[in-house]
Amino acid sequence: MKSFVISFFVVVTLTYQLLAQTPTPSSPDAILVKPNVLRAVPLLDPESVPLAKPLESNDALAGKPQGADAVRLQIFLDQSNFGPGVIDGKPGLFTEHAVMSWNEVNGHPLNDWVTVMTAAREAVKEPLTTATVPDIISKWVNSKLPNDRIAQSKTKRLSYRSVAELMAERYHTDVDFLIVTNGAQKVYGLKAGSELIVPNVSPFEIEKIAGIQHPRDEIKAQRHVVVDTKRNQVRIFEAAPVALVISEDPAAAEAPPKPMANRSLIASFPITPGKPQFIHRGMWEMRTCVEFPSWRYDKLLLETGKRSKDKSRVYDLPSGPNSPVGVIWCGLSKSGIGLHGTADPETIGRAQSAGCIRLANWDAIRLPNLTSPGSSVEIR
Repeated sequence: MKSFVISFFVVVTLTYQLLAQTPTPSSPDAILVKPNVLRAVPLLDPESVPLAKPLESNDALAGKPQGADAVRLQIFLDQSNFGPGVIDGKPGLFTEHAVMSWNEVNGHPLNDWVTVMTAAREAVKEPLTTATVPDIISKWVNSKLPNDRIAQSKTKRLSYRSVAELMAERYHTDVDFLIVTNGAQKVYGLKAGSELIVPNVSPFEIEKIAGIQHPRDEIKAQRHVVVDTKRNQVRIFEAAPVALVISEDPAAAEAPPKPMANRSLIASFPITPGKPQFIHRGMWEMRTCVEFPSWRYDKLLLETGKRSKDKSRVYDLPSGPNSPVGVIWCGLSKSGIGLHGTADPETIGRAQSAGCIRLANWDAIRLPNLTSPGSSVEIR
């Protein structure tokens, strides 16, 4: 996973501030390749290309919390299912959208940062904690993982390329932030049993993903998913809003109206949608939700939209965190389109693929807990 360069000023400032703290039936388009594992067949290329103007950039930092408070706020939002993107102490556009979602649900003005910051300070006493590198690295880290797709098809798993990469994704951050809080020498020298200062979040534990195809859940199937390609956010709603009581008190009627809590919104996460010319707007249905999908690499299909007739030129790539579709594929009734994870969580908002809707792996893996095959998905 590619990291982004952090300026010397930001590194020094964050280091000083942070270290001062105590630490159903399957889709007809899917092909069963082995028990409980489906092959993801995106219509278009899920690989990243940089955005000319990043959606999530340092330009959005002005006036936001800084240092430990910034990390604390991002953790609070993340753990409340209002994803701020990478937890890095730099609250940009995605953190702003997460704050707006939290305020919407709780009936506060959308741009109220004071109330949410107060709640974050109460809920997250310590923004950083010490984690131990697990002994799973021999299974989940492959420093020799090739970049070439054909060569990748011959590997057993598309693993992490380094222990640092595993630990960054595990704690919803990036390698740059780990370097800020620990130093480069320590981060690049990690091994099983090493201790590391990380964001104090519930870890994304790759070893606990079962690799199953999630069945339809009748309650979750009633939920509605909105993929907002303008806000670059996926928003998940209950089937109907909770009834709101309107006061008939004359005195209350004369007071300025207060925002009404939208309890029907249960989660939101940042996304990078596909290129505008390839976005399939409309109402669709989630058909499959499968963990650890394999991926079919067909260069001709990705370049021209036409499938290769020569099967010797089509390669099945194994699953893993560095798969182009990440650790989960939620396929829609529109063939080849789905919500999925990514090999590069730090590129959410900074790079896009041709067709599908990508989330960070730690956000994408929550989708089966919030939605189900049968859920309606509106792309707009």
